Amino acid sequence: MALMIKTPVLALCLAFSMFCVAAADTLADQKRMAAKSLEFWSNGDVSQLDAVFAPSYSNHQNPEVDGRDLTVDLEQWSKIIQGYHAAFPNTQIKILDQVAEDDQVSTRWEFTGTQTGTYLGLAPTSKTISWTGMQIDRFEDGKIAETWVNWDMYSMFKQLGLLKD
Repeated sequence: MALMIKTPVLALCLAFSMFCVAAADTLADQKRMAAKSLEFWSNGDVSQLDAVFAPSYSNHQNPEVDGRDLTVDLEQWSKIIQGYHAAFPNTQIKILDQVAEDDQVSTRWEFTGTQTGTYLGLAPTSKTISWTGMQIDRFEDGKIAETWVNWDMYSMFKQLGLLKD
């Protein structure tokens, strides 16, 4: 039986509500994809990066370890993830908050890991440390095309003993 809509206002309300449901599903998918992008840090398997990131992906870190801005492409990003995972192979990531709007998802997270490998020239310390950060992922054609990241480098370095009181 076909649904008969008798008033234009009711038809408009129904169409709007259907649009809102579709948009919410898209935003929910983007939030899941943003969360999935963080899993590479804990599992170290970069073979599936292309399932999450666009081929033209750019990652912007501000500031980088040495104080300069850093923008890298997907290949360079893959190497950074692998190097990090070698130093902190047991990393656990906790998503603290996520907000999605239009083509962007903001994620606030906490990383916890034990440094059992060399990191930034620092020999393994066996210290379990934790730090927080935030990132904004911009989506294009269902994949992450660009990311901006700010993280608590000071806290991480202090816990590793790279900074003195």
